[in-house]
Amino acid sequence: MTSLMVDFIISLDGYASAEGWPGFWGMEGPEYLAWIDSEGEKRHVGLMGATTYRLMSGFAAQMPDDPGFAELNAMPKVVFSSTLESPLVWENTELIRGDAVEVVREMKRTETRPLRTLGSLSLCRALLAAGLVDRFRVVVFPVITGATGRERIFDAYPDVRLDLIESRVFDGRLQLLEYAPAVLDGPPGENGGGPGQAS
Repeated sequence: MTSLMVDFIISLDGYASAEGWPGFWGMEGPEYLAWIDSEGEKRHVGLMGATTYRLMSGFAAQMPDDPGFAELNAMPKVVFSSTLESPLVWENTELIRGDAVEVVREMKRTETRPLRTLGSLSLCRALLAAGLVDRFRVVVFPVITGATGRERIFDAYPDVRLDLIESRVFDGRLQLLEYAPAVLDGPPGENGGGPGQAS
């Protein structure tokens, strides 16, 4: 049985991106980029939805010689979609039309490599709510994008308790936080709540 990690980069106010800002909000540094390179993407299976696939495969086609995308190109990837058509143009990508939660549940049982999400907010939310996520990791960028922020990550999430597993700081400003999540039935208190279906 393998593990599943949800992996996000976020602004301090919880957005995945912001209109008009550069990638990484222009705040990536050498320590953080070296860590990304050392992560060994080829050792994971990337999971994504159709929107992320269209965006990332487009970037990969535009920047075929970029070292970061070379890693992503080589990584085995699974995209869940009812709108995309085979064959997919992004190399090493498999299209699956079935229910993502049930497919990932089976992948966790049979896959030997770790599973990790790429973007895909609704997919991550569904996998977390189903209790399939073993690790929830965010790298927090020290920006607030209240006026320009796009894609609020945590809207419509269930209540979740997060137990800190690892933390570190990159380049003196970017904070990595990795948690073990436990989905709650409701707020903790005298009259109920507490862990629900956790992984």
